[in-house]
Amino acid sequence: MRALRSQLSRKLRPSPEWRQALQLLARSPRGAIEDVLELGHGFSHEMLAMLVLAGLATVVTETLRVDGGTFKIERMRITDAGRLAIRG
Repeated sequence: MRALRSQLSRKLRPSPEWRQALQLLARSPRGAIEDVLELGHGFSHEMLAMLVLAGLATVVTETLRVDGGTFKIERMRITDAGRLAIRG
């Protein structure tokens, strides 16, 4: 599976929208919450999913404890393949 993803990511040329999202993720060391990417930056859910399927980004689940409550959040992070894709 990993080999297929790396082959797919090498064959894909990121669109300007993909490149913009990847650059934003590259500047975010902890990653970005999908809602922020969608609502705050205007990226579609489908486009973000394609970045993950192409192996250019990944989703990491974190558990936060705030005021006695437990919350799970998902952050998108750029992968090494994503960094290579924006370098050209």
